[in-house]
Amino acid sequence: MDLKQWIRDVSDYPGPGIMFRDLTPLLAHPPALRYTVDALADHLRSRNVDAICAIDARGFLFASPVAVALELPLIPLRKAGKLPPETVGADYSLEYGTARLEIRSNAIQPGQKVGIVDDLLATGGTSAAAGQVVNWLGAEVDTYAFVVELTGLNGREHLAGTDVYSLVTY
Repeated sequence: MDLKQWIRDVSDYPGPGIMFRDLTPLLAHPPALRYTVDALADHLRSRNVDAICAIDARGFLFASPVAVALELPLIPLRKAGKLPPETVGADYSLEYGTARLEIRSNAIQPGQKVGIVDDLLATGGTSAAAGQVVNWLGAEVDTYAFVVELTGLNGREHLAGTDVYSLVTY
């Protein structure tokens, strides 16, 4: 299925010169959403991961049905202050400032193989921070899985040495 027909381009959002890839049409089209979930699940199944980590917030939309399909634990990686203590977190840079991702300190067991799911790979900063906190807990990030990858922003470079899977590239 050509998923690009279900991804809307929004020029100059959230600021001048930025092309926003809006996935809400894909979410609103059940066949496209099912295809997306099935493709992500197939990839993660092939990697034989023990758990699925989802990046706040749009990653939750895709990781949740994937985790259910694979009958694996879903572990949220949240923005700072959204999880009860005790948490582990990593700060990362955005084009307009800094942010922080946190995970419950007992959410992952040492030695687990983890797949990290998000909607979009851009510069890779958020995904790299997600991998950092997973690794701090003694788990291994086996693969990153995205619906969309913006190849011109070179996000894969921040994830070097780890499998990266994307359904759609721009």
